[in-house]
Amino acid sequence: MTQRNRREFIKNTSVAAAAASFVPYIQTSASSAPLSANDRFTIGCIGVGSMGTGDAHGHAKFGDIVAVCDADSSRADKAKNDEKIGKGKAEAFTDYRKLLDRKDINVISVVTPDHWHTKIAIEALQAGKHVFCQKPLTLTLEENLRIRAACKANPNLVFVVGTQQRSDKKLFMRAVNMAHKGLLGDLKKITCGINGSPTGGPFEKVAPPANLNWDMWLGQAPKVDYMEKRCHYEFRWWYEYSGGKFTDWGAHHIDIALWAAKLTEQGTGPVDIDGTDSVHPVEFKDGFPTADNYYNTSHDFNIIHKMANGLEIVVTSRGDNGLLIEGTKGQIFVNRGKITGTPIEEAWDKDAYTDADVSALYKSKKYEGHKENFYTCIREGGLPVSDVYSHLQTMNMCHLSAIAARLKRKIRWNPKTEQIEGDALAASMQARVQRAGFEIPKVGV
Repeated sequence: MTQRNRREFIKNTSVAAAAASFVPYIQTSASSAPLSANDRFTIGCIGVGSMGTGDAHGHAKFGDIVAVCDADSSRADKAKNDEKIGKGKAEAFTDYRKLLDRKDINVISVVTPDHWHTKIAIEALQAGKHVFCQKPLTLTLEENLRIRAACKANPNLVFVVGTQQRSDKKLFMRAVNMAHKGLLGDLKKITCGINGSPTGGPFEKVAPPANLNWDMWLGQAPKVDYMEKRCHYEFRWWYEYSGGKFTDWGAHHIDIALWAAKLTEQGTGPVDIDGTDSVHPVEFKDGFPTADNYYNTSHDFNIIHKMANGLEIVVTSRGDNGLLIEGTKGQIFVNRGKITGTPIEEAWDKDAYTDADVSALYKSKKYEGHKENFYTCIREGGLPVSDVYSHLQTMNMCHLSAIAARLKRKIRWNPKTEQIEGDALAASMQARVQRAGFEIPKVGV
């Protein structure tokens, strides 16, 4: 087993060389003009693995996909020739910047590994594109600030996050409405069951496949040898590229918890995060894994967030996947398969969950599917149901959960300043050194 101390880990993040051909992206287009009801959207899809392919199929209902991109050329070629995506006519790229350079593209779908989301999304905004980006939107707390600033600098561009639970009228929206109407009383505790990451390793270091640009895939992350289990879907179980279940299911369920509690505005959030009850599959030192050939995200945890108003939100790997929302009058449980509890069985929300109530949750727009709402907002203006600003409040909690778990202790968060206080090591983990040549643009920050 390879041992690495924290100093070596940080050194690797700062000195690893990027590909010589990778240069900063320069804005070359401005395609944000509003479209009429008869216009077809022109769409580019960046990241066309399993989730990216599914999203591309959804986008194709609303426009023409004229370009696809993936660091894995076999995936790009497959999407190009998919009869529901590129139809053999789309351009296929392995460098997303070439796709962004196309002035005719007005919508970008970003479904890459998590550590690429912020950089590509910001550069797409700079190029005048509307953005659909899969969750989790960011890799770090510091990236939250950058992407918020970029969105504020481009107010005429629509940006939606792929947290589709916000568009589930029968389950999650119903639960949120019950909370908003006070039918459950004052909320006291919300438990977000998000399961634990898988464990695995040691994994063999091998040569990357010829169809994969491994250096491009790594992007801002440290330069390391290729392992099959670091790449494609398995990237989720490495803190270098993601946050394990904290940012996977956490991006969904914490989002619903904050929505139900009306804590989606900037300046709200936890003040105390307890990560003492957490276990990782490898030994950690000062918040960093000491082995580089095992999955390293937490597989067993119970993180307690205390909010300024007294509400407790628990993020746990234990129990059923879903949300248990407890109030002074009653409690309900909701996940993607069911919504249960006495308030549901006795229909406490009868006549209190009308079309008008649904529209209110949809920011006064008509209820429709998640992607439909995105394209409606492009045509009509306004924020989509899953907007960047509220999602960043969720991402704060996801990243704080991971930092507290990695350090296995309590940390204090100031939701007004968005800074960890009283813990220099924890505060240093709010940002990461980005590999030279893959830096994320700063817009107004």
